[in-house]
Amino acid sequence: MSENDFELVEGSGNVFRDLGDPDADLKQAKAILAARIIAALDERGLSVRRAGALTRFAAADFSRIRNADLGRFTLDRLMKMLASLDNDLRVTLHVNARHEDEVAMAK
Repeated sequence: MSENDFELVEGSGNVFRDLGDPDADLKQAKAILAARIIAALDERGLSVRRAGALTRFAAADFSRIRNADLGRFTLDRLMKMLASLDNDLRVTLHVNARHEDEVAMAK
C-alpha cells in the first residue's frame, strides 16, 4: 500500500461522536473529568487508598477512574471528586444547539 491509498479524515475532537455513540457528549465530559482526576492524583503522588482517605470517596471509585471504568459515575459525582482533590477547580460547560440533521439522526 502506498501513502496515496489512505484518506485523512479530521475528527470532531470527540472520539465518541466520531464513532457514532448516542451518548458522545456525556462520555466525552466524563473522560475529561476522569483525566483531570488522574492528573490530580499523579501530581500529588496519591495512591487510590490515600485519595480515598483524604476525600472520603471510596478508594475503589478512584481505582475505577484510573481504569477508565466510568459507567457508574455521574458528571456531578466526578466534579465533586475532582473538587475534593483540587481547590482551584473551575469547570466551564459550553452547550451548543444541535443542527436539525443531527437531531434527525439521533431519533
